[in-house]
Amino acid sequence: MALAQQKSHLLNGDRRMFSSLDDSGTMRQILATHSPDGRNFDISPLLDVVEDVLHRATPSIVGAPQAQVDVVEKNMNQNGVVGILEALAYTIHRISCEITCKCTGGGEPHATTVAVFNTISSYSWDAKVVMALAAFAVSYGEFWLTAQLHTVNPLAKSVGALKQVPEILEHSEILKPRFDALNILIKAMLDVTKCIIAFKNLPAEYITPDTHSMTIAMTHIPTAVYWTIRSVVACASQIIGLIGIGHEYIASTTEVWELSSLAHKVNNIHEHLLKQLNLCYQHIAEKKHIEAYQKLVRLFESVHIDNMKILKTIIYSEDDLPLVDGTTKTRVNVDVLRRKTVILLISDLDISNEEVHFLAQIYNDKRQGRLERHYEVVWLPVTDRDEWTEAKNDAFNRHVAIMPWYSLYHPSLLDPAVIKYIRDVWHFDKKPLLVVLDPQGKVVCPNAFHMMWIWRSLAYPFSSIREEALWKEETWRLEFLVDEIDPMIFKWVKEGRFVCLYGGEDIEWIRRFTTVMKRVAQEARIALEMIYIGKSNPTQRVRKVVNTIAEENLSGYWQDLAMMWFFWVRLESMWHSKMQLGRTIENDPIMQEVMTMLSFDGSNDGWALISPGGTEIVKANGKKIVDCLTEYDNWKESVEHEGFLPALENALLPYQTHEHCTRLILPGNTGKLPMETVVCAECKRPMEKYILYRCCTDRGP
Repeated sequence: MALAQQKSHLLNGDRRMFSSLDDSGTMRQILATHSPDGRNFDISPLLDVVEDVLHRATPSIVGAPQAQVDVVEKNMNQNGVVGILEALAYTIHRISCEITCKCTGGGEPHATTVAVFNTISSYSWDAKVVMALAAFAVSYGEFWLTAQLHTVNPLAKSVGALKQVPEILEHSEILKPRFDALNILIKAMLDVTKCIIAFKNLPAEYITPDTHSMTIAMTHIPTAVYWTIRSVVACASQIIGLIGIGHEYIASTTEVWELSSLAHKVNNIHEHLLKQLNLCYQHIAEKKHIEAYQKLVRLFESVHIDNMKILKTIIYSEDDLPLVDGTTKTRVNVDVLRRKTVILLISDLDISNEEVHFLAQIYNDKRQGRLERHYEVVWLPVTDRDEWTEAKNDAFNRHVAIMPWYSLYHPSLLDPAVIKYIRDVWHFDKKPLLVVLDPQGKVVCPNAFHMMWIWRSLAYPFSSIREEALWKEETWRLEFLVDEIDPMIFKWVKEGRFVCLYGGEDIEWIRRFTTVMKRVAQEARIALEMIYIGKSNPTQRVRKVVNTIAEENLSGYWQDLAMMWFFWVRLESMWHSKMQLGRTIENDPIMQEVMTMLSFDGSNDGWALISPGGTEIVKANGKKIVDCLTEYDNWKESVEHEGFLPALENALLPYQTHEHCTRLILPGNTGKLPMETVVCAECKRPMEKYILYRCCTDRGP
């Protein structure tokens, strides 16, 4: 019974020390032993070996790797590792002997821990804790190696007999709670040790000791080292105490309680250190973020011989295959973009199918006698890394599948600093952007969407200079307004027919307008084609209007609502383009016409535009045009002398509305307006300004 009484005395003494120990007094004692000599070891490889021993000895430890590599061989192949192990092996052996002797002789746990600290006084805190763990791993590994091999290896069988391993294993079921508690404590010790090593390895160029989170951590690391080594002593005591247990073992929860209490203490320490470590990581990430952002700013301010430095900074990938080729759907290197005009398509995952579809048409357009495209498009999806879901992943893959241009292999390749630059400098918010880089990587247009929608591939090379030149060549005419959206309109113009475009959602007005318009065209003996082109947000209401027009044969219409969407997007793009160039309705006739069209669309009423082609265009809002056409008998004589369109234009003059004329809904993402007031395109009076929120999902069919 002497051995059992001795063990009981040790455990009771440990419990009393654990409950009454004054941490501040203890830490003064521990700090007094700390006298580092300035040697600095990369202790991480030694910790890898220690962790490997503990995992292989007790594979049930939480977090143990399923497929273990040969850690010793891996570390032995690293430069300097052999020298570090040789330098520390004797001290590790001394620690092991110190713990074994003290525990076997009935030493008090705190005193044993202090003795270990005296042995390793000249080492840094991280080296102390790893060396103590290594000393424990030697004895712990020897015990379990013997246990695992004693039935198959003669030498292990003999050694096991001396250590009474078979007798211990006979009590494995009774000892299971103790072994489980031991495993939990070992994991807690490893977690704290890794945390301490992580603080040691933080990059000095991004964080200094006077950083608040770093300062707090440094004051608590000695306490963490003490309780980890104290736990090493407790674990070693448990293993030593198993020898000679024989038939005298009495089932008790005391050992489990001691180990569990230490595990609780060490886990609390780890939780506190981990919190500070995460704050340090956050501080470092912010520093790196600022550094990367400033680097990007400097890069765009510099002159380059090609675009590679810019593009490889924006599109960074460790495996050097960050792009997906839209044609082959294979991964490719950024070098495919070298010395090309590159258009960065910047959007979130909500980019509409209409935008992708029409942009793809332009991308594949090889007019002007070009046999090859001299520019490339790259999609940069801006997403929140912290909120990546399976649904978002599916949306991303769907877009990549239909895009004919290059795309990022994954949105995570877009660095947060790049996203910040995109938002701060290129003003990306919600609406997609097309930022144009010339072959040297210089930004020549902050958003080429407007040029793309207005002139398609004719806008190449999509620079602001080209935009100015194209506007100088342009006049407000029917062909420019409808572009190539509906080729039939061009055919009708060539045949000498009048074309009437109209819109709105009031089906009763549409019935009145189409009826009176057909009657007037018949009486005026003009060939007329009417096309309903809806509104800028063609929702289900517009679809119902289209169905009614078709059922009642009221007029022609664009059955594909995407055509309506593109028509109004082009008008919005004209507004954007003119605004970027500083134009207003006072100094730009096209700007005035565009704003009139947008104000028609912003109204709840209908509207109509009539033209035989070219610059001869007459337009009016719904009430005015219906009232005027209804009174056709009053001005039909003018048609014979002036022609239909001039007569209609003159007849509309008396029909001025007395209330404020129109409502203008400007396109979103306009940023700061370059002018303080917007003048009504109808009455030339300043318009009142309001804020309108309209759901973006209403903008598609």
